[in-house]
Amino acid sequence: MARNSSRSQNFGGSNQERGPRPYDFVYFPTTPPTQNQPPGHHKYLPNHLHGTLFLTLTVQTTLHISTGVVLLGEDINQADIPLIKTMVQGNDNELLIQGSSLKGCIRSVYEAITNSRVGVNPKQPNEYPEERLPAKEKNQLCPASIVFGASGEKWGWQGLITIQDAHCEMTGSEVGFMPNLWRPRPDENQAYYNNDGKTVGWKFYYNMKNSIDKGLDNGIPVQVAFRNDEFSTQLNFKNLKPEELGALLIALGQDKNYPLVLKVGAGKPIGMGSMTVAITEAEIVQNQADLYNRYTSLSLPSSQLLTDESLQAFIQSKIQQAHEALIAQTQLQKLSEILNSSTNRIPYESY
Repeated sequence: MARNSSRSQNFGGSNQERGPRPYDFVYFPTTPPTQNQPPGHHKYLPNHLHGTLFLTLTVQTTLHISTGVVLLGEDINQADIPLIKTMVQGNDNELLIQGSSLKGCIRSVYEAITNSRVGVNPKQPNEYPEERLPAKEKNQLCPASIVFGASGEKWGWQGLITIQDAHCEMTGSEVGFMPNLWRPRPDENQAYYNNDGKTVGWKFYYNMKNSIDKGLDNGIPVQVAFRNDEFSTQLNFKNLKPEELGALLIALGQDKNYPLVLKVGAGKPIGMGSMTVAITEAEIVQNQADLYNRYTSLSLPSSQLLTDESLQAFIQSKIQQAHEALIAQTQLQKLSEILNSSTNRIPYESY
């Protein structure tokens, strides 16, 4: 299906002062992160889970993930606009979301709900509690690092999941207009720091009902995906404990008690980048015999492909195991208030 002509909205004046902060913090737990040795990649472990989740991502507010490249409008069939900041496109001119972008935003959620370390060394490491900085040794990995990967000066760990690039179901592209944003000012906001001058937790931008689009006169033209555009991708995993897969499912917004959206790409302060996730199918391999059958047969046993009711039962059972063994409940509750899929919060005109 091809796209219609470009859409834009004009929300009016731009001379307002900065509004209330469009983000909040999930505070670091008071207990240090757990530390473990990663399981390795040399074999499939018994009593662990291996397989693939098939995902459909639905755009809720305008989405733009920049390539850093600016093209002439006429180069992408937008001759009435001189220059446009582009998104990644595939061979058939469909928009793409890089798997690395998805993995990064999912990891941030996973870190916050599993009492983990931050994923990479921040620009100002001395502003973070020591126990929240990335591990220095491979046998000190936190829950998020075991699942998503980590690296040190002389070692690296690949992690247990991979995410493919997500392809838009629509071909072509449309144009939105993103206003200029204020630069971050953590030094001016005491909410960032505790009494010891350390960062208080993970920063997340609120999910909002809509995003601001200033229009041709007051905005920067950008290639975008609009509300209800859908992207499809696959998440592959191996050697996950049941509770690790459950925590991953919660991070993907599958817990009915804590429905979350993903926030991806640019413009988060003005409401951009919200996406919901639906898991349409899951291919699950649970023991050594199934693995042998998978690689010696031309067909996948039907019992390993979960859909509809069997899929939902599987998802909810793993989520329950995560709550029992891995989830930091206070942090999940706070995150659900920030990223709740049902929100009436609207973006302020000037961030």
